[in-house]
Amino acid sequence: MQQELEAVFDGTVLQLEVPLNLAAGTRVRIIVESVLPNEVKQPKTFLQTAQSLKLHGDPDWSEKIDQCLYGETLSDND
Repeated sequence: MQQELEAVFDGTVLQLEVPLNLAAGTRVRIIVESVLPNEVKQPKTFLQTAQSLKLHGDPDWSEKIDQCLYGETLSDND
């Protein structure tokens, strides 16, 4: 698995900007590339993040959120 991430070196350790999705003890290879201040990427908006997840579902999933998440139907709530 390959992930691209950004971090800030505080003089002792690298402080990641986002948490890693790795189990403790996982061995990784790190290649360090300096990023100039004017090259720092702007944070993604919520919409950009949501779109990058490439989620698939019914077009009306938001209207039936309980059913999609919990398998509930309207008659279950009555």
